[in-house]
Amino acid sequence: MKVEVNNKEVELTHESTITQLTEQLELPSQGIAIAVNNKMIPRTEWDVFVLHENDKLVIIKAACGG
Repeated sequence: MKVEVNNKEVELTHESTITQLTEQLELPSQGIAIAVNNKMIPRTEWDVFVLHENDKLVIIKAACGG
């Protein structure tokens, strides 16, 4: 199945969760936020939130400074 992550196509196994996606992309466990189809998904839901074909994800990484 294909989803779009920060405007790049990513291939996932069928019915992957956000947690599985973060592991596949080797993202840090802290300091990121994820929105699916313009809706922020709380970290507490990442293990159970199932992604679907053509979902559009935005991954935001925290940065220090201002």
